[in-house]
Amino acid sequence: MPGTDCISPLLQHFRIRTRLFHAGPLCGKVPFAAEPGRGFLHVMRGGELAVSYQLGGPRKWVHLDQPTLLFYPRPMDHSFHHEATGESDFVCASLEFDGGINHPLVRTLPPVVMVPLTEVEPLGPAIEMLFAEVDNDESGNGILVDRLFEVVLIQFCRWMLNRTEELSVPPGLFRGLSDPRLAPCLVAIHEDPGAYWSVATMAAKAGLSRAAFAALFKELVGQTPNDYLTAWRVTVAQERLRAGDSVGRAANALGYSSAAAFSRTFSQRTGLSPRQWLLEASR
Repeated sequence: MPGTDCISPLLQHFRIRTRLFHAGPLCGKVPFAAEPGRGFLHVMRGGELAVSYQLGGPRKWVHLDQPTLLFYPRPMDHSFHHEATGESDFVCASLEFDGGINHPLVRTLPPVVMVPLTEVEPLGPAIEMLFAEVDNDESGNGILVDRLFEVVLIQFCRWMLNRTEELSVPPGLFRGLSDPRLAPCLVAIHEDPGAYWSVATMAAKAGLSRAAFAALFKELVGQTPNDYLTAWRVTVAQERLRAGDSVGRAANALGYSSAAAFSRTFSQRTGLSPRQWLLEASR
């Protein structure tokens, strides 16, 4: 989206950490277990295999016979299956999301995205650098590979923003960010959640009337503007509380008139008071 950086404000609040855990051939059946707060980014460099994964209902199968990027933003059991004499060449990273399942991108992206590398041409230079560094054994190699995986992931998210319809991305944040009218409003909310935001001020950011803005927001994001704003504030508050902020400080930073008002909203959204939630999250 020209002129609008939709991703940086999200990742400034909620970082994604990548860590290389495999580089080289794979053969036979290779399972990847679903673990809370963990996703995967696989890049198949060559070979042929079948991928299976469980997404409600019967197990799904996909055959891959060309270099492909596979992105699992949420925990999901999946497996790679090779013929008896076959193998594939993979570079694989695990993904850890600040906030776990509450990470805004985790909640809004499809559970799995598989794209041939030939279709993600803008990622070419970063993927070539990733492959080159994977094959390098000089000092600092591990750190560089992890950082390059982050670059590939961010560029891939940028690529997906321009193809939400093609990728069948459901209503949610990603669909909203892909719309040139809603994106400036969403970015502004992400950058300054504690500002005074009425439907009128949000609509003005989008350059729409209140009615048109509210209807478009509900259609693409799947929530009313006020519901999204509240959810975002609570999500940011959870990270602030984890980082050591007091309830009062979090309330003040997020635009609430008092700690009591913030605590009421927090409890309505999560079913727990801020202190109860923090106790549960710390276990």
